Amino acid sequence: MLSGGYTSKKRVMERYKIIGFISSGTYGRVYKAQGKNGEVKEFAIKKFKPDKEGEVQYTGISQSAIREMALCTELNHVNVVHCVEIILEDKCIFIVFEYAEHDLLQIIHHHTQPSRHAIPARSIKSILWQLLQGLLYLHRSWVMHRDLKPANIMVTRAGEVKIGDLGLARLFYKPMQCLFNGDKVVVTIWYRAPELLLGSRHYTPAIDLWAVGCIFAELLSLRPIFKGEEAKMDSKKTVPFQRNQMQKIVDIMGYPTKEKWPLLTSMPEYNQLQSLLASTPRVHRPIGLETWYTSCLKSNQYPSNSSVDSPGQEGFSLLSGLLEYDPQKRLTAEKALQHPYFTTGEKPSMNCFEGSTVEYPHRRVSQDDNDIRTSSLPGTKRSGLPDDSIVGPAAKRHKAEDRMWK
Repeated sequence: MLSGGYTSKKRVMERYKIIGFISSGTYGRVYKAQGKNGEVKEFAIKKFKPDKEGEVQYTGISQSAIREMALCTELNHVNVVHCVEIILEDKCIFIVFEYAEHDLLQIIHHHTQPSRHAIPARSIKSILWQLLQGLLYLHRSWVMHRDLKPANIMVTRAGEVKIGDLGLARLFYKPMQCLFNGDKVVVTIWYRAPELLLGSRHYTPAIDLWAVGCIFAELLSLRPIFKGEEAKMDSKKTVPFQRNQMQKIVDIMGYPTKEKWPLLTSMPEYNQLQSLLASTPRVHRPIGLETWYTSCLKSNQYPSNSSVDSPGQEGFSLLSGLLEYDPQKRLTAEKALQHPYFTTGEKPSMNCFEGSTVEYPHRRVSQDDNDIRTSSLPGTKRSGLPDDSIVGPAAKRHKAEDRMWK
């Protein structure tokens, strides 16, 4: 399983020419670069800042950086972003990755612009196929991603889909403690599975499959399917019940029941769910996932029957299997790849742009503050998750992602 990633003793500026600045997050900044010595290949360099930078005493590096270094150098799959090398320099860590020109968030946003049309059905099938292939590899390697969302899924100009940002990922083989003890909040709020919202102390890779279902829905509708408002932590730093997010799910899916989800009543926040049910007006009825799906196909002018131009009823079957309340009944990555959505009709391509005439702009690269050696590293709080000084590593969300859906 060992990849080509390694730790270099050379300085970053000796090996790479920095082309520009891409984005920043809680833990550092990402730059676009080119190899020196006449290389035309492009790279993304993630610079992690020292932990608690600016204080007199240097305290080390973030847990997110340690996790990402430990995992990315061991993983090697076409649908997981490849780590080229790690450079340690001046109390900073630089992780060099292969470069991808796009991410799913950017692709979705492109289709929301005036005069744009829906994402082609065959492109959606290819994206999901490749995403599930990468996720199956991670799960078989005992790795949970724990922050799947469009902004963390890269797409190359050749149409290869690659899972990125392993800062919140972790091994789940025989954990010493329940996963909740290590990270009380995982997964950006709109993609967070119901068992996490209900306070589960023991969760499984099924949380990643719920996120895939949310991404599938977003590719179809060009909007997050469950766009809730996050409840912030109080002064006692206790994790609040995400009432609004749970309500958004219920508005479409209906209420979970103990008949369909036997372990529901054992969830720590089950009483809060009961309170939510009691406060909902009796006249208020959930839309229903099938009604939501049918409306989505109609509004985006997909044909109703399964074809190369529409996900059809097989698409709904896959979506409902991914957005299953009970994590034990939810489709696994392996089962999802065996679903008729993929196995009947036209087979999914390993190039999600195949047959598409859409021209997507490349990732924006800024020349402002692109000096990798001297740039300050402000910690921009990531929407959807509390600050990691309170609850552990927080998942990344680009500032543009926050603004996009407002």
